[in-house]
Amino acid sequence: MEFYSNGKLFILGEYYVLEGAKVFALPTKFGQYLNIFPLKTKTLSWKSYDADGSVWYNDEIAVNDILSNNQSSDHKVRNTLIDILHQAHLMNSSILENNGFLVETKLTFPRNWGLGTSSTLINNVAQWFQIDAFQLLQKSFGGSGFDIACAQNNTPVTYQVVNNEPVVGQVTFNPPFKEHIYFLYLNKKRDSKDAIANFRKKQKNLSEEIKQVSQMTDELLEIQDLETFVSFFKNYEQNLSEILETPTIQKELFPDFNGLIKSLGGWGGDFVMVASDHNPTEYFKQKGYNIIIPYSDMIL
Repeated sequence: MEFYSNGKLFILGEYYVLEGAKVFALPTKFGQYLNIFPLKTKTLSWKSYDADGSVWYNDEIAVNDILSNNQSSDHKVRNTLIDILHQAHLMNSSILENNGFLVETKLTFPRNWGLGTSSTLINNVAQWFQIDAFQLLQKSFGGSGFDIACAQNNTPVTYQVVNNEPVVGQVTFNPPFKEHIYFLYLNKKRDSKDAIANFRKKQKNLSEEIKQVSQMTDELLEIQDLETFVSFFKNYEQNLSEILETPTIQKELFPDFNGLIKSLGGWGGDFVMVASDHNPTEYFKQKGYNIIIPYSDMIL
């Protein structure tokens, strides 16, 4: 059996999604495969490959350890994997009951890029176990679930949690200026759990902002020119900067850049979105940032 899930980039509504805002995200051309082969022994022989073909995780896990959620090891990856599979088993006990498997995961993006190593795994496991991926996410990692929406859809999505249920909208986002949009890797990964904890620590009453962000998601889909797009996101970044009490990434790292640099997801790492009327590759390379990907090469 083979399963596949898309990676994700969170474009508008990061942090606010946790409070019920309607937000916007894009599935990427990069993702993760999960291949399953039956074994006669009651073990999971697990091997995870990075995009370059190297093995970044290799383990033998007794099925009984998964059934009992036995996390005796101090290995964080192993414990996380056992927990995900244990929660999946509780939702559908028929898969592991009397079976063992050889399992291979294969990323098509470097693991440190932060495009959804965990969310693509959870969605793939949910497909394998024939269970609801959003529920599996809540029972294991937690989080808003926007990344699961991207994993499951080949179009841009709006996403909102309403009465604890995910509401996913497939939308069209095909701006005439998309050749002026790029995605820049900041050479460091950001722990989204830390970013969320920081946001919650600083949180105020955001009911008005939640309404505004939901409205902005609809407005974004109507923008037809680069200048409006840049102005739209600069205003958004400044407002969120004041709530987070954190300078924007543009002010912090690229104050002399002529155009837009917008954080995506947890501020301070992974990818940022760049919008510029000229190709900015040389500007970033001179500053030591060598991974800059055009919109058409990144987004489905």
